[in-house]
Amino acid sequence: MTAPTDSAHAPSTRAEEWRSFLFFTIVMAPALSVAIVGGYGFLVWMLQLVKGPPTG
Repeated sequence: MTAPTDSAHAPSTRAEEWRSFLFFTIVMAPALSVAIVGGYGFLVWMLQLVKGPPTG
């Protein structure tokens, strides 16, 4: 039995690959970086709120 040849399974074109690459590098990478750094900062802030500031 052969697989259907519809647009969902068609190989991607160079334009689609470039569009995906640009989306990931311009949108997703900065958004993920901000989310990770912001999440870490929020975690440290909440831990200091509960346990107090670090003492040395």
